[in-house]
Amino acid sequence: MKIALIQSSLTWENPSENRASLTERINSISQYVDLIVLPEMFTSGFTMHPEKVAENMQGETVLWLQEMARSKNCAITGSLVILENRMYYNRLLFVFPSGEIQHYDKRHLFTLAGENKVYTSGSDKMIVNYKGFKICPLICYDLRFPVFSRNVETYDVLLYVANWPKIRTNAWDILLKARAVENMSYVIGVNRIGKDDNQHEYIGHSQAVDFLGNYTLEPQENEGVFIVELNKEAMLETRSKLAFLDDKDDFKML
Repeated sequence: MKIALIQSSLTWENPSENRASLTERINSISQYVDLIVLPEMFTSGFTMHPEKVAENMQGETVLWLQEMARSKNCAITGSLVILENRMYYNRLLFVFPSGEIQHYDKRHLFTLAGENKVYTSGSDKMIVNYKGFKICPLICYDLRFPVFSRNVETYDVLLYVANWPKIRTNAWDILLKARAVENMSYVIGVNRIGKDDNQHEYIGHSQAVDFLGNYTLEPQENEGVFIVELNKEAMLETRSKLAFLDDKDDFKML
């Protein structure tokens, strides 16, 4: 599977400008890819003013994602602010080439920024079956909680979209590798770059890590599109040979 990681700066609370900028990035991809990954809250940056940017599931950005998926004949994913039943969600959408959508609402809301005060938490993981791969997409702060991301579904790819600030980049790098090693899974992390209106700086470090903790794409600090190719057969062979996942603890999430 070929995956395009889009590492981009984001214009603060301006969905139309961000869609236009990301359209250029997406249209610059000249080779075929199976999946395009955008950062967390790619229409707005990590805003605690959801009322300024929220859309519903029939809104402009959802329609734009469906059009991008159809025009590039690939899946596309990223998170944005969604208003549903009078509640705001930091919602990741996984849009198939057909236009079909699956979604995941961020479970672990970032209390340090007050995300828990304005957004509603999700509860369930989502496993996407796509082109023979089982993909588990999560959002930013979820990265710090290994129990929730534990590979009890035998997924093949663990995917994080983020607005992860420069000051904690070391934690981002360490935790992405840890999630790959403990789950014997590919891990993809896509982060933004630039500064937001809260003066938080982001340097990206979008990356891809294999099932043994080796980089297939080293952390990137420049704006751009980075393409990685995942080898499921090699991963399954290694899992069969080492069988570490067979010894994992059983547990139930409450």
